[in-house]
Amino acid sequence: MESSSMLDHFAEELRLARSTGGLSQAALAEALSYSGALVAKVETCERRPSLDFARRCDAVLGADGRFERIQRRISRETVVPWVRDWTGVEAEATALRWYEPLYVPGLLQTEEYARAVLVGAGLFGADEIEQQVTTRLDRQALLTRGRPPLLTAVIDEYTLRRGIGGSEVMREQLQHLVKVGSTLPRVRIQVVPLSAGAYPGLDGPFVIATSPAGEEVVYLEGQRHGQVIDRTEYLREIVEIWESIRGETLSQQQSLDLMMEVAETWI
Repeated sequence: MESSSMLDHFAEELRLARSTGGLSQAALAEALSYSGALVAKVETCERRPSLDFARRCDAVLGADGRFERIQRRISRETVVPWVRDWTGVEAEATALRWYEPLYVPGLLQTEEYARAVLVGAGLFGADEIEQQVTTRLDRQALLTRGRPPLLTAVIDEYTLRRGIGGSEVMREQLQHLVKVGSTLPRVRIQVVPLSAGAYPGLDGPFVIATSPAGEEVVYLEGQRHGQVIDRTEYLREIVEIWESIRGETLSQQQSLDLMMEVAETWI
């Protein structure tokens, strides 16, 4: 069977076992210690089950290892249709490793900077821009919630020096980065200095998200839409690139100092 039909197979077996056991999605979710939303997504093939999820299904539904066997056959090559659902992945993540050579990462943007980025893209009408700004700012709430993810953001020094929205917008944006980087203990912002020259990150931005179950996915943002990839080989390559990039960064304190210094140049 190909990967997509194994995914269907898992979903079908889960629905069958659940209804045979007389359980609602919510009741099953509670027994599995997973969210009802996740169970629903697995049953509609929108989310690939993790090994941990499969093992819990076997235990709770008395399936004698059947779910684990199917899960292991769902090819590691599957690209889960999470594209629409990246914000869901981001919101659930326990850790985010975010690299941006061009812009300030969305979770760290000020309202005016976000607006200037969207206007500059030239792809959206005024209403759509306001909607996207609101959505982007709403997403930032995850940094100040009860159990925020560990966010490690690495940005290129060019990002601090590229005038987006004018001097005032840039000064506020850099001051915001310094504030967030120095007051939120689970946010670390580091800068790759111009002196690094050519380094592996220049091919483009990416985010590595770690789920509560310890699984990792990579998000690549395109011109019009993003792509979520969880292929093992690809993940390994991206993690290697991430490690190389981290090797080029200034320390957190040096990075904060540089951001304050550059903020002063935006007069």
